[in-house]
Amino acid sequence: MELQIAGIVAESIVDGPGIRYALFVQGCPHHCPGCHNPQTHPFEGGRTVDTAEIFAEFCGDPILKGITFSGGEPFCQPAPLAELAGQVHARGKDVVVFTGYTYEQLAAMDSPSVQALLAETDLLIDGPFMEEQKNLELAFRGSENQRVIDMCKTRESGRLVLRA
Repeated sequence: MELQIAGIVAESIVDGPGIRYALFVQGCPHHCPGCHNPQTHPFEGGRTVDTAEIFAEFCGDPILKGITFSGGEPFCQPAPLAELAGQVHARGKDVVVFTGYTYEQLAAMDSPSVQALLAETDLLIDGPFMEEQKNLELAFRGSENQRVIDMCKTRESGRLVLRA
């Protein structure tokens, strides 16, 4: 499957726990003022890559803890990302997804692809970046309103489980 991406950081230590393969998708409907990645907003930008190429590169690095989908807005390209996330899980690695949507908004979407990507997500960092709530001391997020949601525990318990 194909993805429109803005870029890749092959070994990131700031896009989730451990050393991660960070994939930045192209296109975002949120346009948050003060966004860290404004170049990812236009849907017509970036470059097209095949998920098989990304997966092969990911598999070539044994020190990676997992993959991170950021952007842009990953839930604007949920089908190829869900497929890629499933392949990553099959290798025993984890999946982190950054989104400008809230978990509640995503859970309410009537889209099998969105639900498939949520089901393949281990850690969800949700909510729009809010410049007035910016805090550079937060782990894996840019503003106080954003949450770090443990999706595995959320699915197990049936209630939202946040990580500190």
